[in-house]
Parts: sequence; structure tokens; C-alpha cells
Amino acid sequence: MTAPAVKKKARFAIWRTLLISLLFFLLLLVSIGHVWIHYPLPLTQGEVKLPGLRFPVTVTRDSQGVPHIEATNQHDLYMAQGYVTAQDRLFQMDLSRRMASGQLSEVLGKAALKKDRFFRTLGLRRAAELSYNAYSPEAKHVLSAYAKGVNAYMNEAKQHHRLPIEFTFIGYEPRPWTPIDSLTIGKYMAYDLGGKWKGQAFRYLALQQLPQAEALELFPPEADRAIDPRQLGFPSKTALSQLADSLAKVPFPSEHNGSNNWVVSGSKTATGKPLLANDPHLGINLPAIWYQTTLTSPDTHVSGVIFAGIPGIILGHNETIAWGVTNLGPDVEDLYIEKRNPEQPTRFLYKGKWEKAQVIMETILVKGEKPLQHQVLITRHGPVISEWADPDKKLQADTAFALRWTALDATTELEAVLRLNQSRNWDEFKQALTHFNAPAQNFVFASLDGTIAYRANGKIPVRKGNRALPVPGWTDKYEWKNYIPWEELPTIINPPSGFIATANHRVFAQTYPHHIASTWAPPYRTKRIHEVLSSKNGLTVADMKNLQSDEKNLQAARMTQPLLHQLDKAKLTATEREAVRLLEKWNHYDHADAGAPLVYHLWMEEIKQQLYRPLNKKTAELFEEKDIVTDTLLSQAARGEAGTWINRAGGIKKLSTDAFKRAVKRASDLQGAHPASWRWGEFHQIEFTHPLSVKKPLDLLLNSSSYPVGGSEHTVRAMGWDKETGKVDHGAPWRIVIDVGNLRQAEHLLGPGQSGQFSSDWYDDQAESWATNRYHRTMLQAPSEAGANHRLQLIP
Repeated sequence: MTAPAVKKKARFAIWRTLLISLLFFLLLLVSIGHVWIHYPLPLTQGEVKLPGLRFPVTVTRDSQGVPHIEATNQHDLYMAQGYVTAQDRLFQMDLSRRMASGQLSEVLGKAALKKDRFFRTLGLRRAAELSYNAYSPEAKHVLSAYAKGVNAYMNEAKQHHRLPIEFTFIGYEPRPWTPIDSLTIGKYMAYDLGGKWKGQAFRYLALQQLPQAEALELFPPEADRAIDPRQLGFPSKTALSQLADSLAKVPFPSEHNGSNNWVVSGSKTATGKPLLANDPHLGINLPAIWYQTTLTSPDTHVSGVIFAGIPGIILGHNETIAWGVTNLGPDVEDLYIEKRNPEQPTRFLYKGKWEKAQVIMETILVKGEKPLQHQVLITRHGPVISEWADPDKKLQADTAFALRWTALDATTELEAVLRLNQSRNWDEFKQALTHFNAPAQNFVFASLDGTIAYRANGKIPVRKGNRALPVPGWTDKYEWKNYIPWEELPTIINPPSGFIATANHRVFAQTYPHHIASTWAPPYRTKRIHEVLSSKNGLTVADMKNLQSDEKNLQAARMTQPLLHQLDKAKLTATEREAVRLLEKWNHYDHADAGAPLVYHLWMEEIKQQLYRPLNKKTAELFEEKDIVTDTLLSQAARGEAGTWINRAGGIKKLSTDAFKRAVKRASDLQGAHPASWRWGEFHQIEFTHPLSVKKPLDLLLNSSSYPVGGSEHTVRAMGWDKETGKVDHGAPWRIVIDVGNLRQAEHLLGPGQSGQFSSDWYDDQAESWATNRYHRTMLQAPSEAGANHRLQLIP
């Protein structure tokens, strides 16, 4: 063999050795990565010793990962629930309590300071501590048992290095769980279903910045317009600027938070027994805000969902009853205008005297930084909410704004939840609701004896004066006198219509004697539900599921033709004319595979953009009633009664035409110049996103796939979306349909999945099912088919 051949052979041998070594190294890395990713998964079979447990508990997970927990006593039941929930959702639970408590900066650094300062000012954790003292010894015992279960798993995971991988990414370990943590998460959910003070602030700023007639046009239809601006005082420009700046930075809940629920009497069903459906509308994230569980003990047998971190079942059914909720949205938050002593900034005027506010110094721990001292002032009305964004207190304005809110008082919702779980009929269920204070909710109910019922329940203040605006805090004329008597809260039992439905609208008559709210959700979801339930008898579970996924847009059915009429004689391009034809042929269903919904929704958004462009930018960010106000203004203009805002935009014809042209241009930029090929679902998509996915490339690891979906904020299948990206960010993470004639089971859909552990088979296994409306059945009894693979015995 020649020398060159020998050298070539040697080089080949070296490269082969290097390649084999590289492949081996890559395989080793993949194997290590696989083990590293999957090792934190909790045990779902075999035996686990649980210190503090009194007797063995069996946990059987079904094919969707839903745990069925069977215990011989209440202590063990709720301790096991805490343990099992932590197995699946520990990181979510820790992040939730930190968010609500204002403790994110401790682990995320100063980027989270803004939220921490706000929630320290608001005081959800202080309210939880206050509430704890109002609970019964039995409820406190449940909270304690649940916390013991969470801590048992936390200790086990630390010991065996099985903490969820997110803790490794961020670089910290969770501290022990306490009953106050559970109650603080409950307070946060009350916050997430509130936010009416945002509208009060908007209307106040609008009156200060605009001519009164123009400002009043932006009030929602039922808001009180009999206003003398002089009653609001004359704050300085500094105070107004500070209020607008602070509120523009508030992490307000979504304006579309709401829900659908309905219950149908046996007189209208195929089985002769009631049907109940519920789909609460909240933010869509990964993992889901809801955690699905079945709990069984000698005196409890209940199935449904709860917020991860709280014991019990808040929505669902037991062996004799079923129930669901939607947000009532009452006026339970008031901004009070406080006059400050210019010489003593912690004193505020009340009935001619300067009262000293309570001063609380909150210590905020900040990762990599020195602890921050944050001052909170609390007047007789509540925390001063207008200065939280000014940490150095450089602007001690002459006027401040304090928030009065029912949820900042001692409330006992968990007490109600535990009693609801054990209720057997309407009387027991209704009595349990005496403990449910905040947030006020629309409850629908059905029972095996055939009863269907509705109840608006919660503490709703009775006060004098205007409810649409902040009110003077220096006088006693606007104090809360008391609350609507519990016995007088709106209630409906077995109505002649054979059904009861709520979708965040006014359920009760205008003649109801007490004030509940100044604003309600647009009526389109409600009308569609009534339309379908009224149209036929012999209703089935399949009918209920179809209605939950219904995409008929009644706003579009009402608005499209009047808006198209405004385009008459307008000079349109070929693409614009084709887009018009799409809308003319449209059946007003927001289907994912249709092009007309894309045109319509982009058109409506362009109308709003042009209509409210004159608003101050920070003030405009507080305009949460924009949808219903726009409806009103457009409807008036179509009748020839255009107001100031329509005329300022050039009149209804110019506004509609200009907005349409911009909408078509945007659609063309997104999907090409041929409207026949446009698809709503190509723009309007769901991707369940993890909170850590903001750090690239973790989004590739932690987020679900994207799926095209239909619907919109005005369809029964509610699908709120980001107006810039089209991504769906709001809807019904969980849906349930229950046939009360067979309470041993229910039809569920939980998007994207049961587990928060991203390497779990149940992490996002329901994402596609959620996008395509494919339900799964959950049994009230432990599933035998899953027992062999996912049966865990917890032993003392």
C-alpha cells in the first residue's frame, strides 16, 4: 500500500473514531436530557408514605390524568388533595401565591417590582389574613390539612430532586405552604373577576379632560348621567396626571372575564331530568387556571374543578345536585376622592377634620438587589391606589384616590365551597351561599328532584349617590350604608320558560328594587343562548355541547348590513369589492374556515381605533366599556342620530368607509390580495402559553402547538383575541355539561391539560380536543380502566 493510501486510511480511521465519539456524546446528552426532563414527574402508581396521614388514601387517575381521591375521613381527604394538586401544579401554585402576595421580585428580580408594588398596595394577602379569623374551626382544619399535603409533596420533591423543572430554570426552591396562601389565591380570583373601578376612573378622567357632553357619550347605557362635575372636587393637574399614570400601569383583569351557564328543566329535555352547562371565561394559559378533581369520603362525594392551591370543588356536581357560575359583575368597588393635608401627607379630610391614615411599610425582597421599603396608606375607605406607581413618593398630590372593595373585608368563600360540596338539595345549597361574599356570582342549580334555580349571590353595597364615578371621601354623603339583604338577592326557581341562562347580563327585571350594576356585558351571547334553548324541546347533552361551541355572532348579524349600507357609492378597489361580497353572503357565523369574520372583526377594530383616537392615550387604556359604547354610538348613527364622536370622525359614512379600507388593507397584508382565500382561523389561533415562555427559546419547550379556532368575544363559544396578533388569549379553559338524570358522570373539556409538568403525558394532551370541541367523560366513581397504570396508594 502506498504512503498516501496509508495516510488516507489513517485519516478515515481518525474521522470515524471522532464521528462515533461525537454520536456517542450526543446520545449521552440526549439521554441525560431525557432523564433530566422526565425525572421530576411525580409518582402516580405504587405506594408513597405521607407523614401526617391517618389512614390509607387511594388516588386513581383516569386517562386524562384527573385524580379520584378516596379517603376515610375529611383530614386525609384534603391532605391528599393538597399533595396530589402539588404533584401536578406546584410551580403554578407558587407563582399564583407570589403574584397575589406581591412577592414575585424575590425570585424574578426587579422586572417584577411594578406588579409587586401594586399588589402590596392593594393588600390581597392582608385581606386573606383578616378573612382567616372569620372561618369556622372545621374550615381552618381543612385549610391546615391541605397545606400539610402540599408541604409533604414539596419536601418529598426537594429530597428526591423532583421539583418541577421551572424552579431549576429560575433558580429557587418554594417555601412551605400555609392556609393564608390558599386564601390569598382566592382573593386574587376575586380581583380577576372584578375591576369595575377601572370604568369609574375612566369616566372621571374623561369628565376632567373633555367637554361634559362629549364625556357623557362615552358612558355605558345604564350608567347614571345626572352628574354635577363640581361634586368631584377640583384636583390639581399633578393629581390628575398621577392618577392617569398610576392606573394606566395597573395589571387590571381582562375586560372580557365573564362566563356562560344555563340550566334546563326536565320539561324541555329528552330524559325528563334537568341539564346543566357551564363554561367560565378567563385568561387562557398553560397550565389551565382550573384543576379537575373528584373527592370521596364518607360525607363528601363531589367532582369538578377548583383553582390550584385551594381545597374543595367550586364548580361541578355531587350525587344529587349540580351547579355552575358566571360573573355577576356588580358595583362592589368604589374609588373615593381623598383630600390630603398639604402639611401632613398621611392625613386626609373627613367631615371637617384631618384623619390619620394607617401607614404600612411593606418590605419587598428583590433578587440580586437590596430589599425595598414600600409605603402603603390606608384611609377609612381603603388603600390609596393612586400612588403605588410612584415608589419614591415624589408626587404627594393634594388629591388621592382610595379603593373601597368588598373583597378587602373578611370574607368566607371557602366555607361556602365546603358546604356546597355536601349539599343535597336547593335549600341546603342556598343556605351554603350565605358564606359566599366576594366575588358576587350568578349561580345556576339543578337537582335530582327536578328543581332548577338561579341565585345572584354575594355582598353588594347599598349606598347613596352616583355609582358611575369616584365619589368624595371628605363627606359622609357617599358612604356604604349596608349591603343588600341576603334574603332579597335576586332568585329564580323553576321558571315557566323551562330554562335559566346567564352570560354576564342583567338576569333579573328592571323593576328589581336594589342597584346591582351600572354596566353589563353586551347582550349577544345571552340572546343566542336564549334563542337556541327556546327553539326546541327534547334537549340532550349533545345539544348542550353544541351550544357551548356555537359560533353565531349576533353582533355581526345586527351591525353588518347597516355598516355595508354606508359603503354605497364609495370608490372601492377590486379587492375591497370582493371583501364586500364576502360580507353580503356571510351567515354571521365566526367559523375558522370563513373569510368574512376576518373582514368584519378587523373592520370593527379599525372603527374603534379611528373613533376614539382623540382620547388621551393613558385615559383610553382605561376605557373597558368600549364595545358596548361603540355599539350604542353606531346604532344611533345608523338611525340618523349621530353624536359628537361619530361626527368628529367625519360622520358614519366616512368613518365606516375609511375603516373598511384599512381593514381590507390589513387583511391583504396578512393573507394576500384575494379575499376568497382569507380565513379567520389563519389569523385567529390558540396557543396555550406558559408564563416562562417570554424567555426565548423556552417558548419552544413550554408552549403548546397553535390551532386555528373560530368564535369571538361575542359568540357563545367565547374567544377573545389580541387585537395586534390575533392570538386567542381569553375564553373558557374548562367546560362542563351534566345530565342530572345520570350524576355518576359528566362531560368535561379542560384546555390544555390536567398537569403543569411539561414532560407529563397530560400537559397539553387536551389542547387539540379543546380547539375542536371534543369532550371527555369523567366518572364520579374511580375509573377501573386506569387503575392498573395510575393507581397510587398514600399510606401513613
